[in-house]
Amino acid sequence: MKKLENKRILITAGPTWVAIDKVRVLSNTATGETGKLLAQALIKSGAKVTLLSGPFSFDNLAGNLTKELKSKEYDIVIHSAAVSDYRPEKVFSGKLASGIKSFRLKLIRTPKIINLIKKASPDSLLVGFKFEPDALKTSLIKEAAVLLNKSKAEFVVANTVNGGNYRAYIVSRKETLGPFSKKKLLVNALVKVLS
Repeated sequence: MKKLENKRILITAGPTWVAIDKVRVLSNTATGETGKLLAQALIKSGAKVTLLSGPFSFDNLAGNLTKELKSKEYDIVIHSAAVSDYRPEKVFSGKLASGIKSFRLKLIRTPKIINLIKKASPDSLLVGFKFEPDALKTSLIKEAAVLLNKSKAEFVVANTVNGGNYRAYIVSRKETLGPFSKKKLLVNALVKVLS
């Protein structure tokens, strides 16, 4: 654990929101719990932790993350926030009237924030997260390997909830650790890996 003493670590956690109108958003079910547990465990290990915790708008997360990475040097970046993959093509001005019977939303892809991290901070060790509900181990590990290569991360936490049971793996180019059946067990293992 001494290896983490005074290491500067940036963690993103929680959901992102994308606006539909001035008061309504599309979001996801992320709670930010894993990121907060990681922050607590890493602080106990002596690290200097900055936690960017949502919910935040997609643009806020992207902007704050880029600003942090450009203004400070981080040894490790743990990107556990659940980032919106899609946003409405058009944001309605004001508030949509509640009496409207129906309307259509056209969604477009958002940029992958994780792919910006190594560009902004090439020397930081990067840990990404990949959540796939109801996924089996094989497909989960496969998805994690794709994310490892695209984002240039050193580790990806691949996690799922299947039949109410949580499962997580820590995937690197050399090995796969797990499964971990609780978030606390995952957090302890990841802190150990980073030490």
